[in-house]
Amino acid sequence: QLRLVESGGASVKPGESLKLSCVASGFGLSNFDLRWFRQAPGKERERVAEIHSVTGYTRYADSVKGRFIISRDNLKMTLYLQMNDLTPDDTAVYYCHAKRYNSEYWGRGTQVTVSA
Repeated sequence: QLRLVESGGASVKPGESLKLSCVASGFGLSNFDLRWFRQAPGKERERVAEIHSVTGYTRYADSVKGRFIISRDNLKMTLYLQMNDLTPDDTAVYYCHAKRYNSEYWGRGTQVTVSA
């Protein structure tokens, strides 16, 4: 069983930056496609960014393109999300997600709040 634990969420002001981390245990991460999702109050869960297991290919939601950077360190079994120029619309619980074939795993989330 793969266990994912997010950290790094905080309350910040617009324009500031945060870096989220997601540490895995149980299995190595190298064979998993990894994603960050977020869910704001009253809204559906949204895929924010993803990074492919083999190619390292990355893809971002239009709402965060140019501001967020997803990366992974397989040796440290950690997924990251660097978030820059944050806005109130980025306020949400951020979840780490790992998928390999038909198996997928979620973390419990970390809260990011952006307000003046």
